[in-house]
Amino acid sequence: MQRQSTQDRDPRLSTEPIAPSWGWRNPGAGRASHLAPGMEYQATTVQFCGLYPFVAGSGSPMLGVPIGRHMLWGEVVCLDPLQWLTTGLVTNPGMFQLGQPGIGKSSLAKRLLTGMVGYGVHGLVLGDTKPDYTPLIRELGGQVITVGRGMDRINPLDAGPLGAALARMSGPDALRLRLEIRGRRLSLLLALCTLVRAGRVTNPEEIILGRAVDILTDRLDREPTVPDVLALLEEGPDEIRTAARAGTNADYRRRVDELVPTLALLCEGSLRGVFDQATTTPIDLDAPAVSVDISHVSAAGDQLVAAAMLCTWSYAFGTVDAAAVLAEQGLAPPRQFIGIMDELWRALRGAPGLVDHADALTRLNRQRGMASLMITHSLDDLEALPTEEDRAKARGFFERAAIKILGALPGRELDRISRVTRLSGPERDMVSSWAAPEALFPGSVHPGRGKYLIKTGERPGLPVAMRLVGDEARLYDTDRAVRGGAA
Repeated sequence: MQRQSTQDRDPRLSTEPIAPSWGWRNPGAGRASHLAPGMEYQATTVQFCGLYPFVAGSGSPMLGVPIGRHMLWGEVVCLDPLQWLTTGLVTNPGMFQLGQPGIGKSSLAKRLLTGMVGYGVHGLVLGDTKPDYTPLIRELGGQVITVGRGMDRINPLDAGPLGAALARMSGPDALRLRLEIRGRRLSLLLALCTLVRAGRVTNPEEIILGRAVDILTDRLDREPTVPDVLALLEEGPDEIRTAARAGTNADYRRRVDELVPTLALLCEGSLRGVFDQATTTPIDLDAPAVSVDISHVSAAGDQLVAAAMLCTWSYAFGTVDAAAVLAEQGLAPPRQFIGIMDELWRALRGAPGLVDHADALTRLNRQRGMASLMITHSLDDLEALPTEEDRAKARGFFERAAIKILGALPGRELDRISRVTRLSGPERDMVSSWAAPEALFPGSVHPGRGKYLIKTGERPGLPVAMRLVGDEARLYDTDRAVRGGAA
């Protein structure tokens, strides 16, 4: 028979001394000379929150995609901007995410995208520059459009699904949609001209381009292209000369003296082979998710990347608008969308005035039934825009977003954020503590990896810790290229 261990004996039969409540009197034995009684409060949960300055809010709504667990209370935190808007938790479905590189910004975006697609929302990745989202979109059974020289092309003047919707409509509604298509074509053409010129298009030039778009729309039985606009201006028909207010051939040539080379750059310069022909792969409205992969143009410089992102945004938002129009006409079921706009700064830095185009595209997301997630590293990315006017409008993206997601950020960045949305002292301390590791050694994990503070208005934030499960580690991996392709 084995002897019963000391730990298994009945404590009442043990002869070993038991420490008194204040500890032993010996030095270093933990004796406390005084034990202060704790203060006890009793109140309802509504009243009690005012008696103690909680570090962060709790009671997160169980609406949406499970993002992770609350870092203080352990409860599951869910997020879905569309459901939060429907239930009155937020005023718009816009989200803006900030955080240092490598802390898992895209992982949160992918978790949210995966969950919302599972709920029936259509996902749109509006310009994947690395590409980070392609494996996930393919796993979800979605569509991947790869833009680049010798690959898929996007025609900036393509009406896309809006044109297909127009063909099924008549009367005043068709007229309104036709004018909307015209405005979109002209707006994107102006943005691209601004980009390659690195300066704004003048008012007379805008009038000339608008008339050219109108003429081509009436003449052609297909979608017009940028080379069509260039050829029309070089031809100089009477309608164009009238729009240019040119009485003589010399006057006309002076009016288009800068505009023609600008359009030629879109066709013959560094952008050749990408935006100068018909769209090769239209966006599939019925796909559960769509990613426009522009990683193959990244090496060509910021100008081409900005052009690719602007065209992608315009084409994708046109798709969303087409879905809304078809639903209003009873021609298709209602659809909801989530748009991911990663590396936001790359599309805005190309030239002065580009932020106007992005602002016009994104301002009406609530009416479209579309949620958007803009992602960048720092507000410094927006402060680096060419003009103060552009910087002010870009700050509006962050200010208007009802849901702000903060990853690991240094104190100076939090100072800027505090001017827009209130951060309590404990919230600032928590987010800044995620910003840098205490020590560097192989195998260490960045303290901010997978940690986010979700802020909505002036409410206390929800600190969330996310852990990858199942195939997420494989599908969300953004460091595979650094490791030489290892899983």
